Parts: sequence; structure tokens; C-alpha cells
Amino acid sequence: MKRFWLAAGIVAVALGITAFFQNTALLAPAATDRPVLLAHRGLARTYPSSGVTDATCTASRINPPEHPYLENTLASMEAAFAAGADIVEFDVHPTTDGQFAVIHDWTLDCRTNGTGVTREKTLAELKALDIGHGYTADGGKTYPFRGKGVALMPSLDEVLARFPDRRLLINVKSNDPREGEALADRLLKLPPAQLSLLMAYGGDRPITVLRARIPTLLTMSKEAEKRCLIHHLALGWAGLTPEACERQLLLIPSNYTSWIWGWPARFTTRMRAAGSEVIVAGPVVGGDGSAGIDRAEDLTALARPIPGIWTNRIDRIAPLVQTERR
Repeated sequence: MKRFWLAAGIVAVALGITAFFQNTALLAPAATDRPVLLAHRGLARTYPSSGVTDATCTASRINPPEHPYLENTLASMEAAFAAGADIVEFDVHPTTDGQFAVIHDWTLDCRTNGTGVTREKTLAELKALDIGHGYTADGGKTYPFRGKGVALMPSLDEVLARFPDRRLLINVKSNDPREGEALADRLLKLPPAQLSLLMAYGGDRPITVLRARIPTLLTMSKEAEKRCLIHHLALGWAGLTPEACERQLLLIPSNYTSWIWGWPARFTTRMRAAGSEVIVAGPVVGGDGSAGIDRAEDLTALARPIPGIWTNRIDRIAPLVQTERR
């Protein structure tokens, strides 16, 4: 019995030494590149995240406006790239006439002057709406963007045409595999150089279709990320990268990073070697899942080196990152 416990102790020590040397930041190469900056919905409206659920109309609780842009518009995307974004994220819904409209919400009643389910409209019907109609920062006393968002809802085709040489992240807002098929049909018409700049995330079923149809496309779904991180929890201590983590977009909430072997430097190096992109988002709050690194204190709290940053306020965060890297 003594021999058994001695052997078990030796094995435990050996495993501990292996885990230390495979994951310690002390042996990680020094970071020389700045974080990849991902602008969520372009230059977006922000809002208090406390109490937000999937049913919350976030347009009805925005913070006082500090810039003139509405998210998911061509102007907000241009402003995000001009401010320093490397990637711009936007949301798409299919329309009844076979197009994709760029809008976040499943229904129109929150942000626009329309009603009903977004994907039950034609593109022309959607483009006629005022997408700034519902935004208020004072409980409905004033609506600073009302009347200013008419015809500003772009189509996917318009976004792809405006930014052919930029990195874009497309958010599929359903779990319908037919949506993955339709999006794959559209993306496969692009030149290979442009297609290589794109990523997609959303429901597991359409994303599985996209990965099968476009093997080079970086993708993410909650289910796929969960598989990757669970497998990495089992294998990462030994410096191994699970197959489930290959060609993934990994959006890691900042309050989850302490559970990840080798975070941040060793984990990032392994994921990049597997063809994956690692982006840090804000902590998980409420049901909306859109918390970003939007304030100086959010940025300061992140462990260095930072692989990538998910932000709703690229205008605030990019200058701070540039100053930090000097």
C-alpha cells in the first residue's frame, strides 16, 4: 500500500510539473502585437446591462448619446474601421424575397417604426423603416434618433460591396440550418480573397452547415465553443490542443478566463496554431450576451497579453490600446 501511495504521489508531482511548464506565463514568448479589435455592430449604442434579458428592448434604455451612429449601419461600420477596428460584427436576418437584411432584432417593434417579425418582410419593406425610431435615453421623454434612421438598414450585399477588403463577422440570428445553406450560397459567390476575411457565428445548426459548405470559414456557436473549452480543460494542462478547438472563433467572457489552461499567452498561441481566433468579451451578464470591453476600467482588468477585444465602443478602446502598446 505504501508503494501505491508513493507511486501515486510521484505521478501527481510529475503531472503538476508538466501542467506548470506547459501553461505558465513565465515561459511564454513576449507579446509583440496589439490585440485584435472587434467592433460589435460597428460603432454602437450602449446601455446599462443590469437586468437585461432576451426580451428586453435595449433601445428603450440607451445611455445618453455621445456619437451620432446607429449600430448595424454602413456609417457605423465605416466609423468603426476609421476608429481602429480590425473586425466589424453585424447581424443578419433572411427576408421573404431571398435577401439578408442587417438588423439585430427578431421583431421590429423595439428599434423601428415597424411591427412584426423581421424575417417575414421583404428587403424593400425593411429598408423603408426608420431604424432610429425607438431609441431613448430618458424613458421616452425624447427620441434623439427618431426620423434619422429612414432607409439606413443595409442588406448583406451592400455590406459586402462596401467593405470587400475588410474582416467581417456575420451573426446568424437563428438556429435554422436552411439559413446556413442560404448564407453559404451567397458567400461562395465571393472572390476567394474576400471570403478568407469573413467569419460567422450563431445557432449550432446553421453554423454546422456553414463549416461543412465552407471549410476555410472561421465559425462559432455556443455549442461548439463549449465543446472546445471542455475538451481543453481536459487536455490543455498537458499543452495539447483538442481537435474541437480547430478553426474556431472563440469569444471568451472575461469572467471565464481563470478556468482556461495557459491563459492568456500560451492558450492564444495554441489556438492560433490551430487556425483559431481568440477574442475577449466582457463578463456574462443578463440574457443579451452583448457585454463588451467598453470602458478604460474594463480594459485595465484584463490579463496581459490580450489576444483580442470585443467592444461596443471602438472609439474609446482603440486609442487606449494604441497608447498602451507604445
